[in-house]
Amino acid sequence: QVQLVESGGGLVQVGGSLRLSCVASGIVDRIMSMAWYRQVPGGERDLVATITDSDSTTYADSVNGRFTISRDITKDTVYLEMNSLKPADTAVYYCKLDTLGRDGARWVPNIYWGQGTQVTVSS
Repeated sequence: QVQLVESGGGLVQVGGSLRLSCVASGIVDRIMSMAWYRQVPGGERDLVATITDSDSTTYADSVNGRFTISRDITKDTVYLEMNSLKPADTAVYYCKLDTLGRDGARWVPNIYWGQGTQVTVSS
């Protein structure tokens, strides 16, 4: 059973930094990408950053230049380095894993989510 466990969230002042980690376990399929999303109360879950199996990265405009996504394939872990944090970055941050597995002759995509970690930026 695939599990994603996030950590590293907390309370930080404006301009501060945090590093989120997401450790994946129980993976048997091919990892296609890992990503970070964030969600505020009453809002939608928005994409923050993505890293593919070829280490290609993409970022939301709102975090580009401040956040960095990276991964350690030996540990099945993805990180989100967050710098110059703003109050608008306050949210629950979720890790997402996209995999591709075989079901007989078919390739079957799967999506997994972590439980989320709270990031609060105080002004």
